Amino acid sequence: MSKLKIGFVGLGIMGTPMVGHLIAAGHELFINTRSKVPDELAKTAAVLCASPAEVATKAEIIITMVPDTPDVEKVLFGDKGIASGLSKGKIVVDMSSISPISTKDFAKRINDLGCEYLDAPVSGGQLGAKGASLTIMVGGKQAIFDKVKPVFDLMGKNITLVGDNGAGQVTKVANQIIVALNIEAVAEALVFASKAGADPAKVRQALMGGFASSKILEVHGERMINRTFDPGFRIELHQKDLSLALSSAKALGVSLPNTASAQELFNSCAAHGGKSWDHSAMVKALEKMANFEIGQKS
Repeated sequence: MSKLKIGFVGLGIMGTPMVGHLIAAGHELFINTRSKVPDELAKTAAVLCASPAEVATKAEIIITMVPDTPDVEKVLFGDKGIASGLSKGKIVVDMSSISPISTKDFAKRINDLGCEYLDAPVSGGQLGAKGASLTIMVGGKQAIFDKVKPVFDLMGKNITLVGDNGAGQVTKVANQIIVALNIEAVAEALVFASKAGADPAKVRQALMGGFASSKILEVHGERMINRTFDPGFRIELHQKDLSLALSSAKALGVSLPNTASAQELFNSCAAHGGKSWDHSAMVKALEKMANFEIGQKS
């Protein structure tokens, strides 16, 4: 792959390692962040830009990785936003997890400037970002996806063009529904088993060899048992994603009863000061309801 000029806006726990992989592959990086540049990037050849607009002026492909829909809109269309620095033929790739409806509007506005747009949210969390093993769900044109695919390959392993603009975000919302409900199922099972007097670590080990086995049981089941709730993926971000699911479902006339229940458990955690806990800490809400913590003697 030839050397590309790539812009990257958003250097959080996900964006920072993603940028690192692009630099390691020999690409020229132009970066912008609203906070201090992480030390591991400050020591590289990445060029720090004063604004998203400056990033867009200097790069061929501009990637955004910020927390929520309003953040993407501000980075794209706010004062000194990416849109004001674009010239025809450039490609904007939003890898944030945001509203599918807003994504379609953002794509149209970028297209109207003579540029291309992909929505490409990711799954895999901080570990996936660090290990370049993210799942990347993409919405947009096939030809543009093909151009950017070599860049995606440096950050992820399971990369799929799902459909037109917005389809990537729809897929990410579906992913977050599945993850939340799996966390809830594992949490319920381990609280039940532990309260019944079984060793939760041994229960998890046994279940890993059966039909109940899952990545959530493997990774988050261990977190629940070991009480390691540093993120990871923050509860407040999963709350945001489930809010997108529930608001979109309302607009579609679809009922998501168990998604709503999972959101209430996250809300309970947040009310107890846990919005920054890893989302596996949903188990704490169930433990409070049971007046019993995994691992204690029943």
